[in-house]
Amino acid sequence: MRCKPGRPDLDAYATYFDLPAATPASPVTVSWAGVTTLLINDGTSALMTDGFFSRPGLLRVATRRPLASSDSRIDAALQRLGVTRLDGVTPVHTHFDHAMDSAAVAGRTGARLIGGSSAAHIGRGHGLDRVEVVTSGDATAVGAFDVTLIESHHCPPDRFPGAITAPVAPRAPVSAYRCGEAWSTLVRHRGTGRGLLIVGSAGFVPGALAGRHADVVYLGVGQLGLQPHDYLAAYWTETVRTVGARRVVLIHWDDFFRPLDKPLRALPFVADNLDVSMRILARLAREDGVDLHLPTLWERADPWR
Repeated sequence: MRCKPGRPDLDAYATYFDLPAATPASPVTVSWAGVTTLLINDGTSALMTDGFFSRPGLLRVATRRPLASSDSRIDAALQRLGVTRLDGVTPVHTHFDHAMDSAAVAGRTGARLIGGSSAAHIGRGHGLDRVEVVTSGDATAVGAFDVTLIESHHCPPDRFPGAITAPVAPRAPVSAYRCGEAWSTLVRHRGTGRGLLIVGSAGFVPGALAGRHADVVYLGVGQLGLQPHDYLAAYWTETVRTVGARRVVLIHWDDFFRPLDKPLRALPFVADNLDVSMRILARLAREDGVDLHLPTLWERADPWR
């Protein structure tokens, strides 16, 4: 398949950036910070997926030069989000664009690094002692939230498949960040019962989410637009329809080689095709009566409003 040059125009989807903003009365809020980094906060307890803020440039990644977290970019992002303390940090999987900053963020905020054995190797390579390895399907308490990581798959192709089997040093090449365990992350707030599902990679295990429920899904679409159309329909069914969600927020569409202090742009067509994803997912959402949104960077949202 030949890919056209350029990238999708986000202005074409301006009407989708309408996720309800949080109000002072919102008991739980969700803030998006690019790719699949989400801050889920009730004002007392907070957890974060990924915490990927360094966003090294394409040239450094493509030439396999060692990657290292940027202290200044992490500090700036946490300050922008108003974060000084977290109860947990959990990577959706352990590729660099999800997990390379997870240990640094956990260390800064006193959080437990929560995930599979691959995430644990990243944490231990960074000297963390608060590392928790979970079992798929078992809930773990993270502050006022119950977090359940459920086995999933990475969207094809997975350029660095397999598990991380040894500690990852703070400076490591992109190939050190193998996919590891890919998770669908179910988060439920014990005080309000509000639940959301985070699907970080556009992959799925058939039937893995059967019997689970979430009002809101933050749905990863990275590489989804390059898949056959029947794959997109199956992905929607195995995630959104299976958990009975009424609102879907699309994530992992932004160019993660671009720093967060510059305006966001979509991934180029050579890496993904957001236009295809939007066309098909918008149709499926209309058929199912589901509200479809794109998130606004840094904004405190109340997706249950």
